[in-house]
Amino acid sequence: MSDIVLHNYYRSSTSYRVRIALEMKGLTYRYVPHHLRHGEHLEPAYLSVNPQGLVPALILGDGTLLTQSLAIIEFLDETKPAPPLLPKEALGRAHVRMLAQMIACDIHPVNNLRVLTSLRTLFGAGDEDVVNWFRHWVNEGFQPLEKILASSSETRIFCHGDTPGLADICLVAQVTSNARFGVDMTPYPTIARIHAACMALPAFQKAAPENQIDAE
Repeated sequence: MSDIVLHNYYRSSTSYRVRIALEMKGLTYRYVPHHLRHGEHLEPAYLSVNPQGLVPALILGDGTLLTQSLAIIEFLDETKPAPPLLPKEALGRAHVRMLAQMIACDIHPVNNLRVLTSLRTLFGAGDEDVVNWFRHWVNEGFQPLEKILASSSETRIFCHGDTPGLADICLVAQVTSNARFGVDMTPYPTIARIHAACMALPAFQKAAPENQIDAE
């Protein structure tokens, strides 16, 4: 693959997921930022690229559009298999997808920027209300995730085994978002340990929000 373009925003957790995967795969790409808080993702120029008006969006060399971070990451994993982001065996793949989707499908959708903005504009929520909402849904998801990770024989250095994969990518991106909202990680020692192990790796460091060209 060559001439990859990634439309993203430095603080978007879904964008962070894709950046980690690209770095882990050793793929070069052109970084195109869209400031979500300034509404740049809703401008006609970007909507002509991605009609959904969300980030991330990955454009391949032939112009093919891919959106949705999990779909993008699995595409990258299938087209550049090394290093693998999913186990070889079917049960292992299901386990990793389960962990990833507990974050990507149950926590993130109710806590993304457009939902938090709607809480303010549609229901008059204040800053404290929004923070409490965010923390509530993180805790609702992290409590069972912590129990599963702490009790599973598959959990070792990372979520599944001794190499990072799809579940770790989602975990790290979520923990990074949690920090902005002051989520107490004390009840989640296994999640915190895995996060620390991931953040010791160059791919996770290079993809981190604070290291992007549009970081503020």
